[in-house]
Amino acid sequence: MTALAGPPPAIDRSQPGVRLRVVQMADAEPLAALYRENREYLRPWEPERDDAYFTADGQRDNLHDLIEAYAVGEMWPGLILVDGEIAGRITLNNVLRGPLQSCFVGYWVARAHAGHGVATEALGQALDVAFGALRLHRVEAFTRVDNHASQRVLRNNGFTPVGTSRRHIHLDGRWHDEHLFERLAPWDDGVSLTPPV
Repeated sequence: MTALAGPPPAIDRSQPGVRLRVVQMADAEPLAALYRENREYLRPWEPERDDAYFTADGQRDNLHDLIEAYAVGEMWPGLILVDGEIAGRITLNNVLRGPLQSCFVGYWVARAHAGHGVATEALGQALDVAFGALRLHRVEAFTRVDNHASQRVLRNNGFTPVGTSRRHIHLDGRWHDEHLFERLAPWDDGVSLTPPV
């Protein structure tokens, strides 16, 4: 696995106030507070977590693992910022190299920012990272079949549906079906493994 060289990129595009950056250990306390504020809101969509996850210490443990995985090129763990304040998380994870050159993306935004285009803009910026700095060919995403808001975010960023995985994820006490979406790099020509130099 190839690690990214240099400082983590901060991304800033068209949506005023929305920016991404790689997580830092200093994010533990504000991130824990945001998770606590949104615990019930996120419950249907996020894996079950014990109470420790919602504490600053729990987030320090989580951030440590994310930063280690980032350092070896396994993921790009990002924060979604709105006007400089943490508004959610977005992660390019399970980065695969070799003949696949792909990853999965997962994201969430706090209830206060839902429905305002924040997730759509954040995903667009994360795609810039995936297809630019990470030089990946494909980004995939799973979303519960009843998560229509997330499906809109994906479609608004050029993702296309691939199919449905039955009882794919266990959330909120039961198994759920999920749709798989994919997005190919804009430089895809059906032949090249990586983007032109």
